[in-house]
Amino acid sequence: MTRVPRLADRASPTVARKGPDGGWHWVPWVCELVGTAILIAGGLSAVFLDFGPGNPVASVLPSASARLLLTGLLFAGTGSLVALSPIGRVSGAHLNPAVTLAFWLRRSVHPHDLVGYVVAQLLGAFAATMLLELTWGRTAQALHLGATQPGHGLSDLAAAAVETGMTAILVLMILLMTSSARTARWTPLGNWLVVATLVWQGAPYTGASLNPARSLAPAVLAPELAHLWVYLVGPLAGAVLAVGVLAMLRTTGTVTAKLFHDPRYASTLAAELPTAVRHVRAMV
Repeated sequence: MTRVPRLADRASPTVARKGPDGGWHWVPWVCELVGTAILIAGGLSAVFLDFGPGNPVASVLPSASARLLLTGLLFAGTGSLVALSPIGRVSGAHLNPAVTLAFWLRRSVHPHDLVGYVVAQLLGAFAATMLLELTWGRTAQALHLGATQPGHGLSDLAAAAVETGMTAILVLMILLMTSSARTARWTPLGNWLVVATLVWQGAPYTGASLNPARSLAPAVLAPELAHLWVYLVGPLAGAVLAVGVLAMLRTTGTVTAKLFHDPRYASTLAAELPTAVRHVRAMV
């Protein structure tokens, strides 16, 4: 009889593995798509709930600043919960092209996954935004589906600079947290606190996108394209800036490219921490 090898159904722990893997990684990409859709659905629902016409939250929290903080906590909390979930532990829960770009620049993501993750993130954002338009109806339309726009009289260039700075802070936090085995497990908490703060303080000026996928889908579907370049260039430039700052600090390398590293899960991304692998076994 001819023995045909196939991948085992279960993954088992093994020693640390270095270097990202190339290839078609459909399972992590689908997880990234679903995770991004959950992030956008949860986050924009918080925006509609807290700032939509006739929203019930205003009667409890009349302060716009307090509602912005609540929105940031809910938006960021959704992303952190995705990172802790099984789908986040599979893909790493980047949920943001700027984050994936930063890890790629740190040589923790293969070019195949750079493309696969970004495409998945964009598809997830579009799917969630279309669903929200159906479910929230006039409330979503009144807020232009959550499209981000400059505020406080900022020019597009100034808004792009603010988005660059805020995204650099977020990405730098993620890269620093994932550069040590002691702090890597706390990255979702850091993400929750940093994003909530940035939304609270930055949303009045730019909408605090920090994520090209989060801004692209509402802008295209609304449509509100006049300022879209701000939210594509700004966050991506922030990712590059964060990687540059980290290089100047000469910190140790990234120990994981996942926002929550679980050694029981296999990974196509680079990892200095223990991961799991799928063993090839023989079958008759």
